[in-house]
Amino acid sequence: MGKEQQPPAYGGQALVEGVMFAGKSHTVAAIRRKDNTIDYFHLPKEKNNVRMKLKKIPFVRGIIALLESAGIGSRHLTFSSERYDVMPGEEIEQEKEETSKLAMILGVAAVGALSLLFGKFVFTLIPVFLAQALQFAAPGKTAQILLESLFKLLLLLSYISLISMTPLIKRVFQYHGAEHKVINAYENNLPLTVENVQLQSRLHFRCGSSFMLFTVIVGMFIYFLVPTDPFWLRIVNRILLIPVVLGISFEVLQLTNSLRNVPILKYLGYPGLWLQLLTTKDPDDKQVEVSIASFERLLEIEVHGVEAVEAISKKESESDTVPVT
Repeated sequence: MGKEQQPPAYGGQALVEGVMFAGKSHTVAAIRRKDNTIDYFHLPKEKNNVRMKLKKIPFVRGIIALLESAGIGSRHLTFSSERYDVMPGEEIEQEKEETSKLAMILGVAAVGALSLLFGKFVFTLIPVFLAQALQFAAPGKTAQILLESLFKLLLLLSYISLISMTPLIKRVFQYHGAEHKVINAYENNLPLTVENVQLQSRLHFRCGSSFMLFTVIVGMFIYFLVPTDPFWLRIVNRILLIPVVLGISFEVLQLTNSLRNVPILKYLGYPGLWLQLLTTKDPDDKQVEVSIASFERLLEIEVHGVEAVEAISKKESESDTVPVT
C-alpha cells in the first residue's frame, strides 16, 4: 500500500468513563453518563502557523505535540470528570461562557502542560538522588547511570501499579484498552462493530505508554555522553536534557510504529507494548461502545463539519421521542 493510501494516524486518550480521539483538525470525547446515555464534547484544533511549522521539525515536533496534547487532553478530562456521574440536566451552567472562554482555555492548557513538565522533573531527578545515595556501592559513571536508569524504571512501574489499584483508574485503563482496540480495528479496515473491535489487541505501537518507557531507555544512552561529576553538574545536565530526551524519544516512538510490520525490526517496539500490559485492561462491551461512538463522531465531524453533525444528531434525537397519546 502506497503512502498516499495509508489511513490517517488518529490518536486518543482514555478519560473518566470515556474516550477522546484526535483527528487532523478536531478532537472529540464521548463519555457514558449516569443515566447510561452517551454524551459528547468537541474541540476544534486551533490553527497556529508557528506551531504548525515547529511540528514539522524532527526532534522539536515531539515536544510541541506533547504540550499540545497535554492542554487538549486536560480540557477533555475536565469535561469527563465533571459530567460522568451527573444526570443530564443537573449540570452547573457557566455564566457568560463566552467571556471566560479564553481564560478557561489558557488556564486548563497551562495546567496540563505544567503537570506534564512537573511529572517529568520528578521522574528524572528522584532517580538521580537515589543513585547518588548508593554511590559507595556503585561508583563510577557507568554504574551510576545504569543504577539511575534502573531506579527510573522501577519508579515508573511502581507508580503505574499503585494507581492501577484504584477502581477509577482501573476503569480508565479499560477505556485505554478500548481506545487501542478501536484504532486497531480502523487501521485493519474492519467495520467498527463491538464484535470486531473486541477481537483486536488492546496494545498499540504508537501509545503514550510506550513513549514513557522510551524516555527511560533514550535517557540512559544520552546520559553516557555528559559528565556525572560533580553532582551539581549532573543535576543541571538532567534538567537541561529533558527536552532532548523527550524529542528523541518521540522520534523513536514514530520509528517503532513505522517498523511494526517489518520482521525482526518490529521487536524494537515490544518493550513499549509490554508496558501497555499495565496501562491497558480489556474493556467490556459497553466501554467499547463509547469508544466506537467517540471515533465515529470524530470521523463524521472531520468529513461533514460540526454544524452538520450536530444538526443530524438533534434531528435523530427528536425523531426518537415518541409522543404520549
